[in-house]
Amino acid sequence: MKTNDLLLEAEKALISIFSGIDTQVKQNLKKVLTAFHDHRLGVQHFSSVSGYGHDDLGRETLDKVFAQIMQAESALVRVQFVSGTHAIACSLYGVLRPGDEMLAVAGKPYDTLEEVIGLRGENQGSLQDLQIDYRQLDLTQEGTIDWEALSTGITSKTRLVLIQRSCGYSWRQSLSIADIKRIVEMVKQQNSHTVCLVDNCYGEFVTDLEPTAVGVDLIAGSLIKNPGGTIVTAGGYIAGKTEFVEAAACRLTAPGIGSSSGATFDQNRLLFQGLFLAPQMVGEAIKGSHLIAYVFDQLGYPVNPSPLEPRKDIIQAVQLGSPEKLIAFCKAIQQHSPVDSYVEPVPGSMPGYASQLVMAGGTFVDGSTSEFSADGPLREPYIAFCQGGTHWTHIAIALEAAIKSQQY
Repeated sequence: MKTNDLLLEAEKALISIFSGIDTQVKQNLKKVLTAFHDHRLGVQHFSSVSGYGHDDLGRETLDKVFAQIMQAESALVRVQFVSGTHAIACSLYGVLRPGDEMLAVAGKPYDTLEEVIGLRGENQGSLQDLQIDYRQLDLTQEGTIDWEALSTGITSKTRLVLIQRSCGYSWRQSLSIADIKRIVEMVKQQNSHTVCLVDNCYGEFVTDLEPTAVGVDLIAGSLIKNPGGTIVTAGGYIAGKTEFVEAAACRLTAPGIGSSSGATFDQNRLLFQGLFLAPQMVGEAIKGSHLIAYVFDQLGYPVNPSPLEPRKDIIQAVQLGSPEKLIAFCKAIQQHSPVDSYVEPVPGSMPGYASQLVMAGGTFVDGSTSEFSADGPLREPYIAFCQGGTHWTHIAIALEAAIKSQQY
């Protein structure tokens, strides 16, 4: 079948799914608008203060708005977070103390957390350097949570459970809100004092509920991914129970300062506007993930998730099977990016990752991956992880070029 015919077939097959996504976007946008209304958002909130950042009305209001949208007691939204990993690390260091145990329940965490935990690297002040024990429950052979192991896996020493919502660089199903709720219930039944922390990157606004609505104590993520709507220039967020949010804030700033400081450098308008745009951007990215899955499934490649399956995050994985195909795919995506389309992606090292990566993503904000990107580690089985997309039509254009470039 010709490439154009295959894409047209995919678009027709996905019409009803696209319509359902639009309904979800409407629900999430209504939630954002309600929070803006409830906290009387006005142009006065777009101004900023300098220096220490004390009494920043816009920042304080954004924290409240974000908490309401995330269905949490409190939130900490700061441009001082350099990444989602930084926000998660502050959460871990805020809650955990020497002698505590951290348990990862969805297998090995995302690559950039390995050095935070102490699985790689030495003498950098990792959790293990601070005598915080680490344990993980591996996934089953089917790539799912080992519910049996989890049912008896929590001890009196287990202070924190890490739940990675997205698949990361692994071939597994991302976690649904129902999965996360079940995990929390099982954890709390065994030890009510264990803190449940969700790495929420790539999951925001995918459904009408966030993990904090189903019992999770703390969530963290990046502002240059889903919640930034492609226009936020830097930052991250933490949301959840007030005591844990403030404990994390003390790690970002200092004990005694916590959440009361942090200049926003005249970024307040972009932070609010990005949040307004976020539900629509996420919806378009989800449409694009269905399109990628449908096309490559028809071409005979393993895809995760499957074409018609409801989405749990905005990641679409395609198992290409060789380094040459992975690199060629990323090159085609880069050539159809709005920024740096003339640049050729080549495999290379990146801080926080154990394997070399090849990355495509000519985005307006460096590293955001929001305007449609693809990347993957150069290790078997050579999977392209696709994310982002402000317009599903942009994804269709790039996808057509990717297929033609290699005749997959």
